Amino acid sequence: MCGRAALTASPAELREIFGLDETPVIVPHYNVPPSRPLEVVRVVRGSTSRKLEPLRWGLVPPWAKDPKIGSKLSLARAETVAHTGAFREAFLTRRCLIAVDGFYEWKRAGNGKHAGNAKKRASTPFFLRRPDHQPFALAGLWSRWVSGDGEVIESCAILTQAARAPVDAIHDRMPVVIDPVDWSRWLDPDGRDAGALESLLVPRALDLVAYSVSAYVNDPRHDDAACLEPCEPCEVAQQSLF
Repeated sequence: MCGRAALTASPAELREIFGLDETPVIVPHYNVPPSRPLEVVRVVRGSTSRKLEPLRWGLVPPWAKDPKIGSKLSLARAETVAHTGAFREAFLTRRCLIAVDGFYEWKRAGNGKHAGNAKKRASTPFFLRRPDHQPFALAGLWSRWVSGDGEVIESCAILTQAARAPVDAIHDRMPVVIDPVDWSRWLDPDGRDAGALESLLVPRALDLVAYSVSAYVNDPRHDDAACLEPCEPCEVAQQSLF
């Protein structure tokens, strides 16, 4: 799945890694839950310029009557996104990269449930990142919703797929990681061939480190470096993701 995300890289690092035209003005976030802003890379239509901007996590389609629908649309399944009404248009015309340097998943313990359930405290949270701690990109979609009173909400969703090692030992779903060589194709607003776009969602080789963190991260009000601290004793996994 993708219960929470983190982005703690410096603005200079983000500009270099994602090929941004400008150095973004951001602060680090260690524990971003749905409904909070994620940092999103988009291409300015009519150009090749890439911008990093905060968009609310939880996609609100343009046709939505109530923006609260976004709370149910934080994740989109890669297997069906091209045919799902809430995401189909965004998949064809409004794709983005979700910039992260890690994400959290919750491993069930006994009869405990995954993150977001009332029994989440019975599960163990894990943080997944690259071994070199560098940021990477998750496949995302974005939308722009305007109310009758002129209120504008720009929002996003993360694409997910069946999990592979080491994520599959923690959860049965995981976010889609976009390979850097495919970033330009994924971001191209004029690329509207569904088949070609779906080919970019095929799992790619990437090493991740997964280690357990404390229940401190369960509280979405906690957004500091303590969220990333390995718990003691700590369960660690490091292997090829695909």
